[in-house]
Amino acid sequence: MRGFHFSNFQPDDLPKGGFDELLKLFTQLLNYTAGDAGEALAWMNELDKKYKFTNNEYGMGNFIDDLTEKGYLKENPANGDLSITAKTEQTIRKSALEEIFGRLKKAGRGNHNTNISGIGEEKNADRREFSFGDSLDQIDITASIQNAQINHGIANFTLTERDLEVEEKDYKTLTSTVLMIDISHSMILYGEDRITPAKKVAMALAELIKTRYPKDTLDIVVFGNDAWPISIKDLPYLQVGPYHTNTFAGLELAADLLRRRKTHNKQIFMITDGKPTCLKENGRYYKNSMGLDRKVINKTLNMAAQCKRLNIPITTFMIAQDPYLQQFVREFTQINGGRAFYSSLTGLGEYIFEDYIKNRRKTVR
Repeated sequence: MRGFHFSNFQPDDLPKGGFDELLKLFTQLLNYTAGDAGEALAWMNELDKKYKFTNNEYGMGNFIDDLTEKGYLKENPANGDLSITAKTEQTIRKSALEEIFGRLKKAGRGNHNTNISGIGEEKNADRREFSFGDSLDQIDITASIQNAQINHGIANFTLTERDLEVEEKDYKTLTSTVLMIDISHSMILYGEDRITPAKKVAMALAELIKTRYPKDTLDIVVFGNDAWPISIKDLPYLQVGPYHTNTFAGLELAADLLRRRKTHNKQIFMITDGKPTCLKENGRYYKNSMGLDRKVINKTLNMAAQCKRLNIPITTFMIAQDPYLQQFVREFTQINGGRAFYSSLTGLGEYIFEDYIKNRRKTVR
């Protein structure tokens, strides 16, 4: 692969002015304000007072005018309130994808290994160093020669194994994924915002599938006291509610959505920070937030077993460290035959992206 290029270190500071820089900050703030443009702009004004990232040539008023003119904001004629547009929603998804997938790319090959031996059929955008066992037709000759010129110079041309660059290939499999997001009240308790990273990962995953794997499908299910599907365009506005955690309802809906998909690869990704605490029986809620309720847990485990019978593995991303919760997740995972990650909020995106790309390169039967 290519050699190293050194340059002066530039710290990642606040915006220094100009529309593009301010737009990045604006889209980040929209994640925290659940898509409320007015609140995000109010925060930007407060930050501007403190850090002075606008100037006499380009102020916040110019930025708001540009947002409207460029189609990022629209005004409600009735009351004058500003709201974001579909263009802004897509910009937020792209920003989340660049933030998460950019970190993943920098980490190198990682766990992008396939469980199927042999060479794939369909090229993808991944590149890596040559390793023993790779076939000659996987080598990108143009990129490899360019690497050799950069690493060794043109005058004394040398091509070594380290210069060889290999194109990754995918098998022509289609994957149907349901991403379950816990929106119970505990996702914002204890001074930690867990819902914002969760929905940012969901937006990035949606954009990845739409741009790189357009034949794959992604359904998004949120669950609190009940479970319901939401569309991709609803993600920036997602908020937690005064809800308990009805994991059973989320899994039941996810399995029902996947039954309708005519693909071999089906999987559920579940992002949660707590234990199941709620069921709905005969139109009434059965709730118990004190410990692990036997009735709630057993029904949830039965749903995990049913998903296994349907060949639907569940990958649980538990963003909590309580030992008794981890014990429940281990039992849940064992019954389903899936996987579990005990992830920090900062590592959540990399875990999900690695697992998604790895899973879509094999056929689950």
